Amino acid sequence: MTTVDEPKVTETPPPGRPGPVRATVAFLRNTWRGLTAMRTALVLLFLLALAAMPGALLPQRALNEPKVEQYIATHGWWGQLLDRLQFYTVYSSVWFASIYVLLFVSLVGCLLPRSLEYVRQAIAKPVLIPRNLARLPHHARTEVDGDPAAVLAAVRGRLRGWRQAQRTEDGRALTLSTERGFVRETGNLVFHFALLGLIVAFALGKIFSYSGQVIVLANGSEFCNSGVVDYDSFTPGLRVDGTHLDPFCVKVNDFTAGYQSTGEAVHYESHIQYQSGADLTTNTWRPYDLAVNSPLRTAGDRVYLLGHGYAPQFTVTFPNGQVRTGLIQWKPDDMTTLLSEGATKFDPPDVTDPAQLTKRQLAISGLFAPTALFQNGLITSTFPALTAPAVSLDVYKGNLGEDNGTGQSIFDIDQSMVADGRLKLVAKANLRPGESTKLADGTTIRFDTVEQWVSLQVAHDPTQDYVLLFAVLMLLGLITSLTVKRRRVWVRVSSANPDGDGDGAGRTVVEIGGLARTDQAGYGEEFTRLSARLLDAARGVAPQVGKDA
Repeated sequence: MTTVDEPKVTETPPPGRPGPVRATVAFLRNTWRGLTAMRTALVLLFLLALAAMPGALLPQRALNEPKVEQYIATHGWWGQLLDRLQFYTVYSSVWFASIYVLLFVSLVGCLLPRSLEYVRQAIAKPVLIPRNLARLPHHARTEVDGDPAAVLAAVRGRLRGWRQAQRTEDGRALTLSTERGFVRETGNLVFHFALLGLIVAFALGKIFSYSGQVIVLANGSEFCNSGVVDYDSFTPGLRVDGTHLDPFCVKVNDFTAGYQSTGEAVHYESHIQYQSGADLTTNTWRPYDLAVNSPLRTAGDRVYLLGHGYAPQFTVTFPNGQVRTGLIQWKPDDMTTLLSEGATKFDPPDVTDPAQLTKRQLAISGLFAPTALFQNGLITSTFPALTAPAVSLDVYKGNLGEDNGTGQSIFDIDQSMVADGRLKLVAKANLRPGESTKLADGTTIRFDTVEQWVSLQVAHDPTQDYVLLFAVLMLLGLITSLTVKRRRVWVRVSSANPDGDGDGAGRTVVEIGGLARTDQAGYGEEFTRLSARLLDAARGVAPQVGKDA
């Protein structure tokens, strides 16, 4: 009796956990693959559009700081929370920049391998013919008289514009592989590269662009783009220090506005003159009609008309006969009626002693109404046009606090000076143009007239042409990728009787198969028409004019 030893079974121990290095590498590799997937890029693009919505719905500090402060004060804790979450500085916020950078990295990582694959497909020949054309969704077959090579040459003549590759199959049959619609892949790639270019252009625009706002009296006053000090507010790009701005000057000659009966503005227009480049040396002024939707484009900058307001002019006659005239813009509080508030400030004449100067300064503060209505001594405005102007004044005398080392708004007085008693209210008055009031010390204040001012915004963005170019390329690439369809057609021609005897001698079998690379409604009809023309070519039928493939 023979004893057969049972084979020994060696158990393989379960794999252990990978080491920390391998685990880190695997994590980074999987993260990179997920980040560079096209699905991730689309999600990030959607998130970027979603993140930009607060910038359109909420006031932004870069555009209107006072409106942001007013919004926060109106909405209390909710407004403060949005401020902490950077919703008033959306486009420079950490979360918006993070999405922006991730989208850029995702697109770059996605497009590089796709570009290599595109190049490989562009230089490659159409794929080999399937062995059984009858299994394709679209198929046609016939027998014709003629030599296979001549028949295939006639068929190729009807496929002009198709990528073609002729091969010999098994040493007997001739095959033709054709493809059309490769420009669809080109359009798809152009769209994504244009999107990447658009992102880069926007980023560079934030680095090298700048914008500023300035108020200019519409009475022939000038503004020159020579430095940051010329602006009321200035927002530079990351690499802009305000010392090398594009030089140009603007002279605002007048301002006109049209209003509906409800007080809503219909149009704003200002006749201006400007000079840039060689005009600055020859002192040549060029006219331009500046409107809300018609900015001035000069010296690489754009000048926009944002809004307007009023600047009441006051003349102060001091007891010694000295005269001072003050003309400065007042700030609209009600954008519907342009009821405005402000402060016009004066220093006393012939006073050099700082101690005396700070005791005799004068401030005219109050409200201005372009169409005034007085009710119980209180002024209001019923219409934004300058039809019945009037001011309601509070006259202060004392120390304006302009030498205490801190900035002071041109639209208001320092209320801390009023609280300390160093700036005292000495008179109140309601005046129309030409009327005056007299203080106890003999000082006379006359309300002379009203000038208009315009608010201009200067925007400099050296990437705007590239943004337009990439936007157009995105549109063209998208249209191409959506309208052009990739499809393939294969043709096999072979002798009906390769032995050269019998009934099939001298006849050629022609098989045609078609396949759409993408889902395309109507390709069956296209293939039917195309195969009919190809079979006519195989039979030697002349093509119809305008109907050739």
